[in-house]
Amino acid sequence: MLFLSMWLCCPAQQSQEQLASHYYSNGEFEQAAELYETLYKRAPNKYYYQMLYRSYVELQQYKEAEKLVERHIKQNPKELYLYVDLGALHERRGEKKKASKTYEQAIEKLSYDNKQITELAQAFETAGHPEYAVKTYLYAREKMRNDFVYVGELATLYEHTGNYEAMMKEYLDLLDKSPNMLGSIQISLQRILNETANPKLVEGLRAALVERVQQHPESQEYLEMMIWFSLQQKDFQFAMVQAKAVDARFPEKGGETLMRVGSIAQSNESYDVAQDCYAAVVKRGKDGPNYFDARVGELDVKFSRINHNFPIENKKLRQLMHDYEAAFDELGKNANTVRLMRNYADLAAYYADSLQLAADMLYDLLELPKLPSKERDEAKLALGDLLLFAGEIWDASLLYMQVEKANKNDLLGAQAKFKNAKLSYFNHDFLWAKSQLDVLRASTSKLIANDAMELSLLISDNMEDDSTFGMLERYAEADLLLYRNMTDSAWEAFDAITRSTLSHPLFDEVLFQKAKIRIKQQRYAEADTLLQQLVDMYYDDILADDALNLLAQLNEEQLHHPERARDCYEKLILDYPTSLYVDYARKRYNVLKSEK
Repeated sequence: MLFLSMWLCCPAQQSQEQLASHYYSNGEFEQAAELYETLYKRAPNKYYYQMLYRSYVELQQYKEAEKLVERHIKQNPKELYLYVDLGALHERRGEKKKASKTYEQAIEKLSYDNKQITELAQAFETAGHPEYAVKTYLYAREKMRNDFVYVGELATLYEHTGNYEAMMKEYLDLLDKSPNMLGSIQISLQRILNETANPKLVEGLRAALVERVQQHPESQEYLEMMIWFSLQQKDFQFAMVQAKAVDARFPEKGGETLMRVGSIAQSNESYDVAQDCYAAVVKRGKDGPNYFDARVGELDVKFSRINHNFPIENKKLRQLMHDYEAAFDELGKNANTVRLMRNYADLAAYYADSLQLAADMLYDLLELPKLPSKERDEAKLALGDLLLFAGEIWDASLLYMQVEKANKNDLLGAQAKFKNAKLSYFNHDFLWAKSQLDVLRASTSKLIANDAMELSLLISDNMEDDSTFGMLERYAEADLLLYRNMTDSAWEAFDAITRSTLSHPLFDEVLFQKAKIRIKQQRYAEADTLLQQLVDMYYDDILADDALNLLAQLNEEQLHHPERARDCYEKLILDYPTSLYVDYARKRYNVLKSEK
């Protein structure tokens, strides 16, 4: 009989609950309160209590709400979050002292119950009182006699309230206690740095770390934290100073920290710092565990400078070639010096005009025993490029086909296929080139797919009415001259195209190529003018975003006009939102804007 009566009343209760929820959602709080009073009397659970409490508050029936809270506290004395509801009512009536007393009373009633502690702290946060949430956790610590509980919760509260000094103290105190938490702390701080664009945060972190390093100069963890923070801020010079301190105090690390800082600095194009890091490890002597990698790193940095358009005098180039040759005498030509051999070949071919030296080095590389297949095929691609550069088109094509066949389903194969398609374009075999490029437009590599699409469109857009490619043939010949670094001849060839007719769909392409020639020749102001012409005259063409990106980089890196660079990045972001360059443009725009 009891079971039957419960079964009969349940649907009615559910119906009342749904109706009460409907009234509350629609702002009909009187009707909601009336129904929730009935439901609460029948089942005084947490949900009905909260909804009835909220209904009273919305109706400003504070006396009824206070009676409800006090009654619920008597029934549930361990639910300390109820005191926050009571205190909030006192505040609504302007009784701030009474509210504070109620909040303090809740904290003093805390037991060792973790659920109770976190519920109370969260209730304070929800009520807009993070300071009492902090007090909750600190009191719990004191009661437990454990200063290392609730570190994450307190650090988050301090972060949200802008108390970065206290936040850092939490993390660094934890590091004192548990050095193995270094990685976890760095992850937490990295999230905060990424999410919070506040200079006070950066300065607070820096000040706290400097103080700890000064207090504990023997602590490897604090030095590592200082290095990590400096790298996050891209202050590579300071990171190097700290890395040198680590390696001086902990010689058993063998220059490991300097190598790490050097590698990160190099990848961020901070070449002076990277060079100093590697040089410091080399100075430690040949017996050091990182000597070999540091020697490779030194030369790699020097090559990176040239490869990123850093001008180099002939005398310095000859010295660099000599440095490479000395390294091969010392370190040998083997699987560990493959990168040096590849770089040396590039230097010889594309900078020192020594094609035979470059080819000999690549052939030496290919003859190395037990060379991994990927590195062998990458060397074949490089040799193919070199042969094409020298005008040996068919030999280059053969190497590209070998690499494509050996790597049909991966990126290296796609690169080889694209290079072979471009070679066919240089050789005026446009229809075959286009058929290969159209396949590559579905490549998993966005860069290859985009390059393939652009070259394919170049071919299809410039077929003459009689299905021939007369003007495109002249353009491809000029393009090959540019690829072979015959810049003066290439300029004349491109210029001849624009002089031969009043207008042609290739004119935007010609402008872009002429701009690249002037950049190679370090005639940056002329390049700027040509790129601006392209952007103004062909703003709806496929090359417009390429031109804007190059124009922005030119003004940022060579012409040192940060405001003009910023404007170009902004235009690229706003006018060409689907461009491949948008993510890079947004990053550079934000950097330049912050430096304004």
